[in-house]
Amino acid sequence: MKFVAVTSCPTGIAHTYMAAEALEQAARDAGHEIQVETQGAGGLQEIPQATIDAADAVIFAADVEVRGRDRFAGKPTVTAPVKKAINGAAGLVAEAVEAAQSGTVSAPAAPGGGSRGLATKVDHDAGVGTRVRQWLMTGVSYMIPFVAAGGILIAFGFMLARFAGGSDGAIEVTKIPIADLIKHFDATSGMQWAALLFQVGVAAFGFLVPALAGFIAFAIADRPGIAPGFVGGALAGTVGAGFLGGIVAGFLGGFVALWVSRWRVPKAVSSIMPVVLIPLVATLITGGLMIVVLGRPLSWVTDKLTAGLDNMSGGSMIVLGVVLGLMMAFDMGGPVNKVAYTFATTGLTAAAIASHGTQLTVMAAVMAAGMTPPLGLALATVLRKDLFSEPERENGKAAWLLGASFITEGAIPFAAADPLRVIPSIMVGSGVTGGLVAAFGSELAAPHGGIWVTPLINGIPGYLLAIVVGTVVTSGLVVMAKSVRRTEILDAVDAPTGGVHAGHTVAA
Repeated sequence: MKFVAVTSCPTGIAHTYMAAEALEQAARDAGHEIQVETQGAGGLQEIPQATIDAADAVIFAADVEVRGRDRFAGKPTVTAPVKKAINGAAGLVAEAVEAAQSGTVSAPAAPGGGSRGLATKVDHDAGVGTRVRQWLMTGVSYMIPFVAAGGILIAFGFMLARFAGGSDGAIEVTKIPIADLIKHFDATSGMQWAALLFQVGVAAFGFLVPALAGFIAFAIADRPGIAPGFVGGALAGTVGAGFLGGIVAGFLGGFVALWVSRWRVPKAVSSIMPVVLIPLVATLITGGLMIVVLGRPLSWVTDKLTAGLDNMSGGSMIVLGVVLGLMMAFDMGGPVNKVAYTFATTGLTAAAIASHGTQLTVMAAVMAAGMTPPLGLALATVLRKDLFSEPERENGKAAWLLGASFITEGAIPFAAADPLRVIPSIMVGSGVTGGLVAAFGSELAAPHGGIWVTPLINGIPGYLLAIVVGTVVTSGLVVMAKSVRRTEILDAVDAPTGGVHAGHTVAA
């Protein structure tokens, strides 16, 4: 049979492409053809309409709204979360075969369902805690591109400035005003190029908190929430409330916009509600509250948190590194992981990078700890192949690159197959890595990139040693945990009674 599929996850990074690869492999193994459209951060290359028309069925493995869903209307369709495609792709392909054979046709896309604009996945029937997590994750997913682009450009700017301007180059590059670059840019000057990278990075990084707030509000109130959310986030930066203020502004702007959108207004006014009245009123209320009521207390809390982090050293810094490492491995790209990551990235201000503050050690600990789960599992599949299934060994090959690129989600297939043994093992490995990075005092000025941004690290030997140690610890614990279970099964089979004990089965 011929199938088409769409994969998409909230962040549009790892899960989207891992699901696509799993579906392609499963379809090949079953003797079918499949073409997968990945709607992720890497851009969108649509499946040709002729291919869709010729397909026997469609698979949607998505946690966000499928863009252009109307293109697939009238086709037998299987819908599932993106993680199901990663962990159970063969089952989805089998469901698609069944749907094609039964001729079950999906309902046409709802009005607006074919939109190819902004998308989010919020289950309005879920509990309050789940929805809060989904709102927050939407904001984080749209924030990450600004973090990566801005942070890496700033870091490269400072690195080039140190080569061109000596030990004080990183400080001097911040003093070159953008007006001078516009009027008198000197292409032969290394400091001018450093200043160019720095200024572009600062511009991108400046959207971090507004993007976070704007898309939290968008997840709550849809498009009417974007304006009050962005304005509230910008004001959070102005009043010094930082990342915490951005979260508050996002929720405030979203709920205010949602409240205003439910006003009953005369029919003559209803047509201008979405484009004029809702953004006007919601932005005014959100901005006013941020300045008059919330700005001062949020700024105070942010200042205290920053001061506490700056004062950390020695044992307390090591403890922080261990805790952040545990968080990075706990859900491998989920909410807890993203809290630790966002805590690190929001500390990467231009001033922190220039002054080599404690925030750079936090970023180094978080990135290193996020790399060891896939790397450790990849190593385990090499050391003890017999403990892993054939699909897991194939995932292990991909996990080398995923881990090296700081994509913690590369550990998910292993954790999904054996969570009680894998998750504690990778948490210990990541905790060790985070603690060692903090103990060595390594510093990292880039918010993403994994091993590929090693030149931006201060204290490279300690940083790489921490990753190696964490990888070995993770691998050793995984092998040990899986071997214990294997021994128990063999003992049960070889028991003196001459067979399998009552209550045991070979499948167990």
